[in-house]
Amino acid sequence: MKPRRILAGAAVVGVAVAFLVACGAGTKGGEPFQDADRGTSNTAPADTITFPDGFSNVATKCDHGNRVYVLFKGDLAYGSVAVVPSDPTCKTP
Repeated sequence: MKPRRILAGAAVVGVAVAFLVACGAGTKGGEPFQDADRGTSNTAPADTITFPDGFSNVATKCDHGNRVYVLFKGDLAYGSVAVVPSDPTCKTP
């Protein structure tokens, strides 16, 4: 009876290891930003509107003819993102 338990335990461990290896083989855990092509990046500086302490700051910039607004505080972007499509003040590249 003892050899059967050892064999059953080894089978369970083998299945668990195979499952974990199979799950880890196709994941992107070690591959950041590898899920889709990123296209071009807009590295131009954003215009910022800085408010007194206790209030969120705003960054804005044009991207492909659209104006994008982002709330931030310190170095962290948070809150909401607003987009003004086809903003006339943004020149299309």
